[in-house]
Amino acid sequence: MEIINTLGRRKTAVARIYMKKGSGQILVNNRDYKEYFPVGTLQYVVTQAFAITGVEGEYDVKANLDGGGMTGQAEALRMAIARALCEVNTENRPALKAKGLLRRDPRMVERKKPGRPKARKKFQFSKR
Repeated sequence: MEIINTLGRRKTAVARIYMKKGSGQILVNNRDYKEYFPVGTLQYVVTQAFAITGVEGEYDVKANLDGGGMTGQAEALRMAIARALCEVNTENRPALKAKGLLRRDPRMVERKKPGRPKARKKFQFSKR
């Protein structure tokens, strides 16, 4: 089997992955994913696509993550893995689509407005 190259995005995070048949090793920026994402929920998010399709431990993933925060990077990686699993076997697509793993989350940070400290926060009102 050849190497499958896919891309996943979330907020400002971008995940570029290379997936091939293997022993289930997931490397993120040349580190193990459990070391890169120390929080259990983020580790679950990364492996969620494998769990849904029932192919845990069958593919090696080498990922390059850039931009965003921890959650955005984990969800971008999840999307990239889900896209790669659809390329491997098209029968995986309905299960992944039903769980929403193939849809790019459109939510972004709202821009800061002029005359305010943040996007919606206002300075304290003083009556006198």
